[in-house]
Amino acid sequence: MKRFFSVFCVGVAAALAPQLMSAQAFNGGIIGTCVGNCSTIGANGDVGLSGLAGSTAHGYITTNDGVDAPSNGIGYNLGEETNGSRWNFSFTTANPNTVLSFRFNYITSDGAEFTEYAYAQLLQAGNPIANLFNARTTPTGNTVPGFGLPIIDAAIIPSSTPIIAGQTNWSPLGGSSGECWDTGCGNTGWISMTYNIASAGTYQLELGVVNWLDANFDSGMAFDFALADGGVPNDPNIVPEPSTYALMALGLLGVGGMARRRRTQA
Repeated sequence: MKRFFSVFCVGVAAALAPQLMSAQAFNGGIIGTCVGNCSTIGANGDVGLSGLAGSTAHGYITTNDGVDAPSNGIGYNLGEETNGSRWNFSFTTANPNTVLSFRFNYITSDGAEFTEYAYAQLLQAGNPIANLFNARTTPTGNTVPGFGLPIIDAAIIPSSTPIIAGQTNWSPLGGSSGECWDTGCGNTGWISMTYNIASAGTYQLELGVVNWLDANFDSGMAFDFALADGGVPNDPNIVPEPSTYALMALGLLGVGGMARRRRTQA
C-alpha cells in the first residue's frame, strides 16, 4: 500500500526560529516530506542510538512497506530498483560554509547479488548538487561507498566500513527483521559524515533506500544529523545552543510486516 506523508514542526520546535531546533528534535517536532515508509525510533534490536549529544531517538527509512521505485523519485535510477522510500527536507543556510554533520547506519537482510542500497543527496531547486554518501549490500569489502554507485562528496569516518554480519534484528525491517539472505546481511554500525555547504541559500536534503531486483528481504537506514551554521564544526560531544545550530528530524508512522517469499538458493 502506498503512503505519502508531509508533516511540519510542532511542540518544542515551534517555539524556536524557523531554522532552529534543539538536539532533541527527534523526540518532539517533526518536519519533512516522506514517500514510502519513514518514522523515528529509539534504540531497537541490533541498532543503538547514534551517539549525538542529547539525542534519544533517530529517524529511519525502510524498504519495508515502501512504494514503487524509481517511478516515485526514489534512488539513482540505475535500472534494477524495485521499491523503497525517500524523505526530503528543505532548509535555508544564512551563512556560507555551513557544515552538515550526519550519522547513519545501513541495515540490510539481503545479501549476495541482491544489491540493495541507501543514499543521501544535497539538492538545490530540485537539482542534485552533491552526492553525500551511499551504502550498498556487498558480500565482502566496504559497504560505504556503495560499489557501482556515484562517487560520494562527503568525508566519511570510519573510512573502512565492512558489514557487521548477521545483525539484522531491527523492527523497521518488518517481517525481514532478524532474517538474512546469504552473505552480506547485517548493519554497518554508526558512520559519521561531514559536508561543507559553501554558499548560503535554500537547499533540500534527500535520503533514500531501495530494493534491487525484487522486493524481498528488506533494508533500511537509521540516521541522525545537524547543521552548524556559519561554518562552526558540529562537535557530537557538545549539546548545541539553539542560537547556533539547526537540527532536522522526520517522523511518520509506516507500519507493516508483509509476508515475504523466501528465495531458494541455487
